[in-house]
Amino acid sequence: MTTYMFMLFDDESWFDDVTPEKWASAMELHGNFAEAVEAAGARIVEGQALNRTSTATLVRNDWDNLEAKPVVTDGPFIETKEALGGYYVIDCRDVDQAIELAGICPSGTIELRPILDTSGSGVAEGN
Repeated sequence: MTTYMFMLFDDESWFDDVTPEKWASAMELHGNFAEAVEAAGARIVEGQALNRTSTATLVRNDWDNLEAKPVVTDGPFIETKEALGGYYVIDCRDVDQAIELAGICPSGTIELRPILDTSGSGVAEGN
């Protein structure tokens, strides 16, 4: 099994007029997705919804000057309509299964990335 992070990107304007019914419907879709993942023989290791980007804090470190204090600012680092709204960490058989599961995930855009195994040489696969 390979572990993948499914990063879910959507338009945050959805939150502007979300009703309790709309919220319940979205949560039901995610529950159905979780059931489909299990039925496919994969396993959700973790998953969370994230608060809106307006609640974000950005911390920038200067790795060329480790003595420098980090620069802290409000909000996300880029302006975009779609924002990272949540994630799943899923153990999948392979990338094909990860892509198949992303195809039924209730989110507008899903970025898939394998989790890097840091226990070995430190060289990322594919580099």
